[in-house]
Amino acid sequence: MQPRNMSMSGVVDLAAVKAAGEAKQKAEQARAEAARQGVAPGAGVRLVLDVDEAGFELEVLQRSAEVPVVVDFWADWCEPCKQLSPLLERLAQEYAGRFVLAKVDVEANQLLFQQFGVQSIPAVFAVVAGQALPLFQGAAPEEQIRQVLDQLIAVAEQRFGIVGVAVEPGQGAEAAPAAPVSPYDSVLGAAHEALDAGDLGGAVRAYQNVLSDDPGNAEAKLGLAQAELLQRVQGLDPQQVRKAAADAPGDVAAQITAADLDLVGGHVADAFGRLIDTVKRSAGEDREAARVRLLELFEVIGPEDPRVTAARTALSRALF
Repeated sequence: MQPRNMSMSGVVDLAAVKAAGEAKQKAEQARAEAARQGVAPGAGVRLVLDVDEAGFELEVLQRSAEVPVVVDFWADWCEPCKQLSPLLERLAQEYAGRFVLAKVDVEANQLLFQQFGVQSIPAVFAVVAGQALPLFQGAAPEEQIRQVLDQLIAVAEQRFGIVGVAVEPGQGAEAAPAAPVSPYDSVLGAAHEALDAGDLGGAVRAYQNVLSDDPGNAEAKLGLAQAELLQRVQGLDPQQVRKAAADAPGDVAAQITAADLDLVGGHVADAFGRLIDTVKRSAGEDREAARVRLLELFEVIGPEDPRVTAARTALSRALF
């Protein structure tokens, strides 16, 4: 069982924009349906779940379209787990519906353990709109865990429109404030559809239209970066591109094109490393071209990704 739309091996998921749009739409539909039926949005919400392989699709992947799901991999024999798991359960109650905790016993669910690439426990991941994100490993201090959770919640809302459901612990639930409707939702929806249909030019124009009015729109930035990347590699011969880059390490244009192909193929570290090395070896306009392309590829992956953070540090060292 391979979970859908999950990056289990670091491969770039170029359907992320579409997934974000779908997740946002599902969350809004769920809130609207609950309001129509006169049901409090948080009614019946369980904040802590025991999840196995059979229930993963429903309890984690589908649920992650409405609320961030934090996945705690644990085992009875793991002493640090006995410290971390109760802390995560307490925080799930305290955060009152802004995330849901899914506990996975690795002894009984080896397949999930392997699919997430867990090397040791305790290990904590998040799933948002069907996308897996590594959070931390080991029994981290509470202050650090709170910071990670706050960042996760912010990313879920800003990038995917997922706000969770407000729940008052121990007293049922109360209605969550309705998510504001963005004036760009229809344009972004059309852009997502164009991207999914392979109309890259149409997608690029739609995202650019949003950004011309709202330069800080994170969803449009991500979509534009991905659509432009796909445009650049369309029709390229991968073998020819890689041979040209290997034969001429000093050819900045060849290295930039090869980096694009690296990223589309899921070789994120290779793409970043290639361009950082190019920055180190070049000067003037060539150096600036490599630097700018690297920043564009950062947009494709997303600023919160640890690989981007590490590459930014390496780029700073290469420049200064």
